[in-house]
Amino acid sequence: MSGKLRILLTGFGPFPGAPYNPTQPLVARLTQLRRPALDDVELSSHIFPVTYAAVDRQLPEVLAKQNPHALLMFGLAARTPYLRIETRARNAVTMLWPDAANTRSSKRGIAGHADAMMFGPHTAKLLRAARLTGIDARASRDAGAYLCNYLSWRAIENVRTGGPQLAAFIHIPLLARSGAVRRKGAPRMTLEELVDAGEAMLMEMVQLARKQPNKPASKMVGTLRFAHPTAPSVR
Repeated sequence: MSGKLRILLTGFGPFPGAPYNPTQPLVARLTQLRRPALDDVELSSHIFPVTYAAVDRQLPEVLAKQNPHALLMFGLAARTPYLRIETRARNAVTMLWPDAANTRSSKRGIAGHADAMMFGPHTAKLLRAARLTGIDARASRDAGAYLCNYLSWRAIENVRTGGPQLAAFIHIPLLARSGAVRRKGAPRMTLEELVDAGEAMLMEMVQLARKQPNKPASKMVGTLRFAHPTAPSVR
């Protein structure tokens, strides 16, 4: 395993109602960044299929393989025109909407009657970093009840059981069409604006991870397995 600081960036693929997911090009652009401040940083990426089963299977696998010090996750919030830095994961799963494999949750919660879990105070620093690029970014206490919230919950579980030291989830809006330059007052941000904000948050995450005292325990991450709260759709 490399002695460099390791940051894992994740996004999602398409899902019902969103045939194009802009988290994919965002994660690709961020992973390809070449900056002096990243010379001692190893960036890796993973795109999750939008299914509960994929998150439960692939998250432990990719964490065991990459052994990241920090996990920076992105998801699409198509109805929100601004960037949302999630501060917590709710113990909630929608029973209304199936995932991309046409699978519905069979229960409303992820883990019994557990309370919501917080990402931590570092989310405020990510928010500040994003805002300094000029983008409209806001803190959020509600990551929804679909795959973004579900991945957030599972990521925090891994942080608490010896996995990455830090995790964060960022909801991004739908973007202006490719190549568009946003005019004043236009409702949608561009990919370039989003990449600038993503880079600022990534750099902040790097600085935060450098200050953490211990390295992640990959053996603990590799053995963590989940029982996802889903059952085949009956529709």
